[in-house]
Order: sequence, then structure tokens, then C-alpha cells
Amino acid sequence: MTAGWGFPDFDDHEAVHLFTDPASGLRAVIAVHSTALGPAAGGVRFWHYADPREAIVDALRLSRGMSFKNAMAALPMGGGKGVVLADRPGATISDDQLKAFGRAVESLAGRYVTAEDVGMSEARMKVIAGETRHVSGLPVGEGAAGGDPGPYTAMGVYLGVRAAAKRALGTDDMKGVRVALQGVGSVGGGTARLLAKDGAVLTLADVDTTRAEALAAELGAATIATEAVLAADVDIVSPNALGAILTERSIAALRAKAVAGGANNQLAVREDGRRLHERGILYAPDYVINAGGIINVGLEYLGQGDEAEVKARIARIPARLVEVWDESERTGAPASDVADSIAKRLIGR
Repeated sequence: MTAGWGFPDFDDHEAVHLFTDPASGLRAVIAVHSTALGPAAGGVRFWHYADPREAIVDALRLSRGMSFKNAMAALPMGGGKGVVLADRPGATISDDQLKAFGRAVESLAGRYVTAEDVGMSEARMKVIAGETRHVSGLPVGEGAAGGDPGPYTAMGVYLGVRAAAKRALGTDDMKGVRVALQGVGSVGGGTARLLAKDGAVLTLADVDTTRAEALAAELGAATIATEAVLAADVDIVSPNALGAILTERSIAALRAKAVAGGANNQLAVREDGRRLHERGILYAPDYVINAGGIINVGLEYLGQGDEAEVKARIARIPARLVEVWDESERTGAPASDVADSIAKRLIGR
């Protein structure tokens, strides 16, 4: 599978596996981008795609992002991603499908390590773990690394938003800083709660308007329609839903001075990173700022450290962002390109 086959997001991936299990109805993609630094680690998502080719593109982009994310987080792991296709919007994955996916992971003999992503949960990861040992993000005891990666991703995003405020606004104090969050699930909601404690002025958007309104009532925040959130009159926009939302059109409409959020693959195309740069909008590369979750489940799988070690490593995320921004300022290259270059050097590409 190459770019010439109609998949421009193929980036010298080591392997792309397509799995079917007629008995359970499973259709899944596992993309292994790189194992140069260690087993290809990355979560599995359960999602409906109008065209199955979109699932392959998602797996290609996300697995590449995981290679870069793990390298930038100094984890001895490569990058991979799993995608299980839902047959319709709102479908529920069955235990038989989870077990079949676990067998698919096991068939790769440790080259891919899976974990929780969109549409999955700790309980579902336990079912997968019944079929393979190459799984992380399982329930753990107090003080141990592992478990739901969402709160750890939120912790890193929160620290990244604070770093973006310092860089773009010149302030260490989030009180009164206006932040619009797109998506208030596990990551966006957790980030919002942490920012609210600091006195940030929040505007929330989610496709689930009831969820957004409930969190807004809890935090004393405002709500806005999802289609309007990126153009909100705020200081920082924090995308925490699905990706490809920073496009030529949406970037032109941005009024914020910085974009810092946990969604994967926020740039629709690479050129969008330059568009942000040319507009003078600070960008926190997604796979740098959102590394908290993989740090947590990665250390769980590797057996390297406890929750305290996870938090200590997450605390380094702002320093990595500053490294990227400093090089961007020094060279004139977009932050997104700088991050890619650093990550490629780390994995030897």
C-alpha cells in the first residue's frame, strides 16, 4: 500500500493489516507505522465511517502520529493504531467483536500494543485482554501506572494550555484568560475542570449539547455551537474532539492567539500548519500536548514506574512545547513542521 495506491497518508508504514471475522462481524484495521524505538503502541477506536477507506486513512494518520508522540514523550515505543469499524452510527461493539480484535492483536506477536481510544473503555479493554497480553490501559490499583488514559491526557493538555498562555499572552495566571474548548468528553471535560479551578473564562462546545450544558452549569461556563467554536472571540482555542478541524477556512476565521488541545490530527493537511504560522497563531502540536495518556498506559505496559512517575513525565510536556516553539521562532518554520522534524530525528527517519 503506497501513496500511489491512493493513500497519500501512507508514510513508509511497516505494515497495514486488514482483519475480518465473519462470525462476530468484526472489520478492523491495524496500522504499524514504526517499531524503531520499540513495539508500536497506540489505542484502538470504534467508529463509523461512511466509506471503509476512511478508516484506513484514519489508521494511517493516527499511527504515524503515535510514532511521533511516543518519540517526543521519550517512550521506548513505536507507533501504531487500531480502528474497528462500526456498521452504523451509534452502534455498540459486541464482546465477540472485542475478542476477535484481541486475537488480531495477538496474531501480530507483540509488534502492536493496543489501548483505549474513542468508543472504548476499561471494561472493553479487559475483554480484549482475555485474548492477548499486548494490551494496556487496564484497571489498576491506587498509585499504579495504567487505567483510563483520559484523565492523564487532560492533565497534559491543561499544562500545555498554560504553556501556550505564557508564550502567546505573556501570563502565568490563567485567571480571566478566555478559552474555548471543542469537545468536553473525558479529555476536554477534564481539561475544562482544571482550567476552571485556575479562574479561566470558559466557552464549551460539544456535539452532545446536553453534556456541554451540564458541564457549563457545573463550572459557570458559557456554551457555543460546535460549528462556531473555532471562530469564538477568545484567547485560546482548545480542540478536544476528532481531528482535521484546522482547515484553510477555519484557520482564516480564528480569532484566538493560540490553538492548544488534545484532539489527534488537528491539521487537515500539512499546509495548515504553515497557515497558522503565517497568521501568527501559536500552535501546540497535538501529539506533543496530548501525550499524557500514552505516557500512562505505556509505562503500565513496560512496567516502568508508578503514577508518580507518570505525572513527573507529563510535567515535562510544557518544556517539549517550548523546545518546539523556540526552534520555530529561531528558524521561521511552522511549529508543526519543527515537531515533525524533531520526532523524525528521534526515530531515525
